[in-house]
Amino acid sequence: MSGRLEGKVALITGGCSGIGLGTVELFASEGACVVAADVQDEKGAILAQRFGGRVRYAHCDVTSEADIAAACAMAKDAFGGLDILFNNAGHSGLAGGVDAVTPEGWDATFALLVRGPAVGMKHAAPLMRERGGGSIINTASIAGMEAGWGPLAYSTAKGAVIHMTRCAAADLSPQKIRVNAICPGLIATSIFGTALGMPRDAADQMAARVAENAIKVQPIPKAGLPADIAAAALYLASDDSKFVTGTHMVVDGGITVGGRHSWDPSAPSPWATIFGLEPEAFQSILNSRPE
Repeated sequence: MSGRLEGKVALITGGCSGIGLGTVELFASEGACVVAADVQDEKGAILAQRFGGRVRYAHCDVTSEADIAAACAMAKDAFGGLDILFNNAGHSGLAGGVDAVTPEGWDATFALLVRGPAVGMKHAAPLMRERGGGSIINTASIAGMEAGWGPLAYSTAKGAVIHMTRCAAADLSPQKIRVNAICPGLIATSIFGTALGMPRDAADQMAARVAENAIKVQPIPKAGLPADIAAAALYLASDDSKFVTGTHMVVDGGITVGGRHSWDPSAPSPWATIFGLEPEAFQSILNSRPE
């Protein structure tokens, strides 16, 4: 029985750790040949050795158009073309809110999180057109949907990725190229540690703490893992989603369904505050309502 991506070629940026690594592993297991693009050369060499030629590593800083073009060229030279692009590379970027904005930090964040995927689509699209179409997946975030889940620059950039996905889906539809985004929630990766300025090793350890504590703040009492996002990417990359384009898939354990009171019976309702009542008094009124 063939895998869901048998005969497909994928390019995954940020492919050596976190969500990217989980997706490389899943795509390869489903039959795809994969170019893992990253700046972590040591991890990349080890990753390529694991899959016996099915996975190639490309050094790729996605703020460099030359690096992106070279990674796409590797997909064609090594595997004959490109069917899937997962624009996944990123980090938290410029920290802080409005008072912390600097032109340099803002531009660097957008170069990584918005311009990088845009340039990736530019170089991937011609290769996909040669193969009769393809699928592009962009990593956005719940921070691009709601305030409070990331720094200002990061959140704004991820909001831009969501809209860029819509626009690119329209633009590329005549070429039979689908474009969708994934909005992860609290996924146990090193991005949270790097956002706090931790070195890579310490940031990797922080992922375990996220996994332990995220279950306390979301309806689904399970840690979000790279495998959860990889599974969503597999759906969007495969023919299972052949009628899906221009949208974003939220994979967040339900954390954005509403305030805590919407899913945790022990949390006080905001209506208690609105009516100027103590939570217990408000609940007593609710319980005493006539049928």
